[in-house]
Amino acid sequence: MTFDFDTPVERRGTDSIKWNVGEDEIPMWVADMDFKTAPAVVRAVTQRAENGVFGYESFPENWYDAYIGWWERRHGFHMERDWLRFSTGVIPAISAAVGVLTQPGDSVALLSPVYNSFFSLIRNSGRQVSEVPMKRTRENGALSYMIDFDALDAALEEERTKVLIFCNPHNPTGKLWEKSVMEKIGLLCEKYGVTVLSDEIHCDITDPEKRVLPFAAASEINLWITATFLAPTKAFNLMGLQTAAVAAADPALRKKIFDALGDLANPNAFACTAAVAAYTEGKAWLDALNRYIRANKDRVTEFLKVECPALEAVPSEATYLMWIRTSAAAPSSDHLHRFLRKNAGLFVCPGTWYRGDGADFIRFNTGCPRSQLDEALLRLKSGLERYSPDAQVD
Repeated sequence: MTFDFDTPVERRGTDSIKWNVGEDEIPMWVADMDFKTAPAVVRAVTQRAENGVFGYESFPENWYDAYIGWWERRHGFHMERDWLRFSTGVIPAISAAVGVLTQPGDSVALLSPVYNSFFSLIRNSGRQVSEVPMKRTRENGALSYMIDFDALDAALEEERTKVLIFCNPHNPTGKLWEKSVMEKIGLLCEKYGVTVLSDEIHCDITDPEKRVLPFAAASEINLWITATFLAPTKAFNLMGLQTAAVAAADPALRKKIFDALGDLANPNAFACTAAVAAYTEGKAWLDALNRYIRANKDRVTEFLKVECPALEAVPSEATYLMWIRTSAAAPSSDHLHRFLRKNAGLFVCPGTWYRGDGADFIRFNTGCPRSQLDEALLRLKSGLERYSPDAQVD
């Protein structure tokens, strides 16, 4: 079966956050793909809509079966039915978990650079961010990151540090975490009584030959100290349907989090339908999507080498996002991002949003048809050729 990822979908005028930009701008920023979702999901949601009644929803048994079956087949991780609870979104659920597992003034550890919403949800909860910057390094000549375990040990040892939010796979770098690294993190967290909240929303977007190992599956210790936050939304582009789940093996941990979810555990009329269709009928589409995204990433990497040699992409094995080093071309990614938007009509994310060493990087979204990608790359090149660190961008 073949799927069409090349034909652009008109999203302007659809109340899309991503496309709420200027008429001449191309948005390559927020983690939202420009592809129609899997045909099986469209069919299921359409059939549900044709019923015409959109009252309160319950949880069909096949919702549990879909999650359990997908994660066992795709990631080799078995979950029990009792471990799972619906949530309207990963970030709201993590926020609820932080609220119930910590007290005002407590600290939540993060490995930066990392997804910017983690910082805001911690601050909005009245908690403190304990930022542990990762070390930039090179592996076989390519840019990479490694965890500073001495710094992590010191952060977790602090009495007020109660939670570590872990991003698996890593956003924004697209890094797949090794089993040994996650085991070591688990040992440290157990040592200091720190609970791990593992955001695995991007786990199904990987290179075709790769698979994400869930943090909770890395060791027996990890299993019992972790709550995993998962969803079909990134892989199948369903963010607007607000469908996600929380999984935790430890009964005491999951009771705290499940009780804290409150109204977040109530699905809308399409949330369960879409998730079940994605996880039971979406494999072929997702496999094709992952091949397309891998080709898009390769295209970006080669383009930068030839046309924009001052930029360098961190090799990305997961997500449809690329972390691109810009420090040889611009002193600040924030200034560069504003310049590109104003002068080249290209909207990318400045790395400063993700803290750590983000001032040296931009985040670039490759989840789009190739024609859009090519136009964005041309605008990137054109913008760089005209860039000046003294340019007015406000």
